[in-house]
Amino acid sequence: ILFLRRELHRHNHLYYVEAAPVISDREFDAMMRELSDLEARHPELFDPASPTQRVGGSPLKEFASVTHRRPMMSLDNTYDENELRAFDQRVHKILGDRAVTYVVEPKVDGVSLSVQYERGALTLAATRGDGVTGDDITANVKTIRAVPLRLEGQRIPDFIEVRGEAFLPVEGFLRLNEEREKQGEPLFANPRNATAGSLKQLDPNIVAARPLSAVFYAIGELQGAAPATHAEEIALLKSLGLPVPQSHWTSANIDEVIA
Repeated sequence: ILFLRRELHRHNHLYYVEAAPVISDREFDAMMRELSDLEARHPELFDPASPTQRVGGSPLKEFASVTHRRPMMSLDNTYDENELRAFDQRVHKILGDRAVTYVVEPKVDGVSLSVQYERGALTLAATRGDGVTGDDITANVKTIRAVPLRLEGQRIPDFIEVRGEAFLPVEGFLRLNEEREKQGEPLFANPRNATAGSLKQLDPNIVAARPLSAVFYAIGELQGAAPATHAEEIALLKSLGLPVPQSHWTSANIDEVIA
């Protein structure tokens, strides 16, 4: 059972995070069936972080409220180079003579997520809500195969809250709308709308049938030594087996950011 759990976690990561599968879907499904059968025969070895626990469970009557340990603020935006330079000037005014480097990464158009891990196991997932209070969507997030149920790596913190975005890849969005059209259901307006609608479902089984993914780019709270820079933060998240922006750049100044 432990061997199969480790292997299935590894193959999930290779498929959904690294996009580099090494076994076929049929082989994966056979391993999952074997694990499910063994767990049914040995209920004393139940583990909420087992790959078999991603899907299932009764629909919720409503979402519980979650108070964030630290507020989840919304991101500001600009479409103007002059505004970007003005931002850089404010940063330098605040920091004085200190050197400033930037990290540039893609903005994923999805729904903000907060996910907590205790001793490596996923224990809570929540929406941003109003920034102070969000909805407990743990059951739904557990169905997203890109989100590890258990962290990996040599130095797993006792507690970490990571922040990122749930999203629907374009290919999955198009496929989902094709299926809805065949069934005579209204189409989703865009991938973000589809993601938000999916995470609001009270039945995790419905969410599991939708090809959601996720990416993480920040730490809300961490027990232990915190990374000194944002680039180190992304590296730490990746080392724990979390999906991070595949492309990101460190820029020495605002000119490199704009370029």
